[in-house]
Amino acid sequence: QVQLVESGGGLVQAGDSLRLSCAASGSIWSINTMGWYRQAPGKQRELVATITRGGSANYADSVKGRFTISRDNAKNTVYLQMNSLKPEDTAVYYCLSQGTSLTYWGHGTQVTVSS
Repeated sequence: QVQLVESGGGLVQAGDSLRLSCAASGSIWSINTMGWYRQAPGKQRELVATITRGGSANYADSVKGRFTISRDNAKNTVYLQMNSLKPEDTAVYYCLSQGTSLTYWGHGTQVTVSS
């Protein structure tokens, strides 16, 4: 199994920045892709960004140019740098890890952007 612990959420104003972190432990050898999804109240969970072990990144159109995902394989940690935050970025942000057949989720961290 893989355990994921997120940190870095909070309450900010529109235009501010936040950096989320997600540290993985357990069967880390099985992880290929790590990333972030988010879920706003009353909405489905949606992709924010993912990154493979080799560093190939994928972003949702809504965050391209504002968010940057990165990964430190030595620390088994994935980061999400969020700049120019908007009120519509308000959501619970969930970290995930994907291996060949299993996906694990963190418990989530709240990001609230006030206008």
